[in-house]
Amino acid sequence: MRRTSFPRIQAIPLNIAEGNGKATDGDRRRYFEIARGSALECGAMQDVMEACGVMSAEENTKAKVLLDRIVAMLTRLGQRGYTVNEQMVDYQTGSNETDTDSDPDNDENTKP
Repeated sequence: MRRTSFPRIQAIPLNIAEGNGKATDGDRRRYFEIARGSALECGAMQDVMEACGVMSAEENTKAKVLLDRIVAMLTRLGQRGYTVNEQMVDYQTGSNETDTDSDPDNDENTKP
């Protein structure tokens, strides 16, 4: 990419980093959406640069492939708020065990 689009390209990782430092899901999501907007803006800037002859159509196409991937990743991050979810598991001890003593050495099943 040419120097013309460099400041906007910097905004993408800077907003991702700032979003990762936020405590709430809503704040993180907001910064991922801002980064996504910056990536989309880069695509528009590339089209302008191609129209002005600063960037070739081939360069624009190659760069758009990367930008499309970045936008897709940021879209997914913004949708889920960059949170990890897991299913609740019941960790009750002894619920599936028949042996209730606390001394495994005296268990008949462990003796040879």
